[in-house]
Amino acid sequence: MKYIIGMDGGGTKTHCIITNQNCNILYECNGGPSNFLILGTEKVSETLSGLIKECITHLKIEPEDIKSIVIGTTGAGRRSDAEKLERDFISYAELIGLPINDFHVESDAKAALEGAFSGNPGCILIAGTGSIMFGKDETGLIHRVGGFGRFIGDEGSGFMLGKKGLIAVAKSFDGRGEKTILSQMVFDQFKIDSPELLITEIYRNNFDIASAAPILLEAAEKGDAIALAIIEQELDELMLHVKAMREKIKTAIMNISFIGGILSNDNIYSRKFIQKIHEQFKDVKIKKPDSNPAFGALLIAKKRADDLLKND
Repeated sequence: MKYIIGMDGGGTKTHCIITNQNCNILYECNGGPSNFLILGTEKVSETLSGLIKECITHLKIEPEDIKSIVIGTTGAGRRSDAEKLERDFISYAELIGLPINDFHVESDAKAALEGAFSGNPGCILIAGTGSIMFGKDETGLIHRVGGFGRFIGDEGSGFMLGKKGLIAVAKSFDGRGEKTILSQMVFDQFKIDSPELLITEIYRNNFDIASAAPILLEAAEKGDAIALAIIEQELDELMLHVKAMREKIKTAIMNISFIGGILSNDNIYSRKFIQKIHEQFKDVKIKKPDSNPAFGALLIAKKRADDLLKND
């Protein structure tokens, strides 16, 4: 029997699934983070090899029985970066005596897209710390909207919500803006109650700006006018993502799934966004993902395994 492995690599953990070639899940396990741009390829290679060995040990199989391994991971959006992890992992595997038939690196977004619609056409809108939208049309072509990063993009993301919330607090400190309950909430959560402390936290202590997003959502739930205005601004930005993708995806109905805590969880932001989509689009359907990104990576691995078998 031949096997395939799919992995979902993120900044906190790596989720691994091994199946037979019919995609029946046989074992799942988790390991450490795999953002190789931050941790380096050697550390990530150690993590990945550990997960592969765990699968091999649990199923009592040989490494050669694994036909293909695909990981969708943070930091692999550029093909040159993905290829570096591929090369370095294969070298590491050879060094520790772990035979690898096929190892391929994809972006975490591509794996999430494949998993969300079981390889079929559809779109995912990712709004977590950052934001980006991917769509797959009926020809299999992948389309992208957004994803320009926090300096010139990430509209509608946790980072942008947190940033605008903190800007509102800064203006309130100075008297340049209206009073907002965000100021008290930022103090309650982060003990920041002055311009000096805010500046120190942001520019010297590497404050996690996206961590202020939940406070903004809570303030909006309580009816704070400043927070509600920020939410409306960022929702309009996300709607631009959907409108642009709708022009690219020519299916009669465009299915869309939400990825990332800000949209996939129930809160004032996600509820308002769903309402906007229903009001402005009659041909866009919101649906829950079919499966997780690790299974999406597995579907990519299956296709690679099938192609390799054809060429044998």
